[in-house]
Amino acid sequence: MEVVFRSDTGKKRKNNQDFAGYFINKNNIMLAILCDGMGGHRGGDVASEMAVSQLGHSWEESTVQNAEQVTQWMLTRISRENKRILEKSRQFSDLEGMGTTLVATALVDQEFVIANIGDSRGYLYTAGRFNQVTEDHSLVNELVKSGEISLKDAENHPRKNVLTRSLGVTDEIDIDVTILPALPNDQMLLCSDGLTNMVEDQEIKDILSTNNSAEEKIDTLIEMANDRGGLDNITIILVHTKIEGRDSSHGNG
Repeated sequence: MEVVFRSDTGKKRKNNQDFAGYFINKNNIMLAILCDGMGGHRGGDVASEMAVSQLGHSWEESTVQNAEQVTQWMLTRISRENKRILEKSRQFSDLEGMGTTLVATALVDQEFVIANIGDSRGYLYTAGRFNQVTEDHSLVNELVKSGEISLKDAENHPRKNVLTRSLGVTDEIDIDVTILPALPNDQMLLCSDGLTNMVEDQEIKDILSTNNSAEEKIDTLIEMANDRGGLDNITIILVHTKIEGRDSSHGNG
């Protein structure tokens, strides 16, 4: 297995409110986490870093070893982190209203366990097929689902950034968890909307389908987003499952 991540501030933002990392637990199971923070002049970067760092540390101390245990761990720990961020925002006036999206995946027993809240996305490229495997928790997505607007309308909707769910904003949260098979040579891509608002899904698929290295694929995607304006921070994690017969390895972005 290879994990590579990179975060870029983009062309328009002064600071980077995205935060990402990957962590290995006591049973050698990998968890990758990506958060896109929001709120206040520094609240967003505090919320996203808190979520990734605290969850990562907790994961490293954990002994979960199957998909069911990982799912329970995600639901419990992400809810706990939600309360921690909420308390911090109430404690400090300059952090008031901060929050963050979260998308995370663990690779266990040939399965991806994916958790998400907000509009940071997970995509799976497997056997030539490419699909978004998370659902955006956004006002615009709700309008699309109800048939009020089309997918084309959604691309440039003025309220595109309004989230219906996020971490650190309300006492109770609803976390989506999905479990999917992980086949040899699969690619799981986690990203913030700084990528998906600039680069089409088909274009992401085309890049992942090349024989380039994981680092080259991520660099190309970030370059594409920046070439089109780089309106937001761009963060990507790429998890590449090992091909049968090759040694497992850990990469770092």
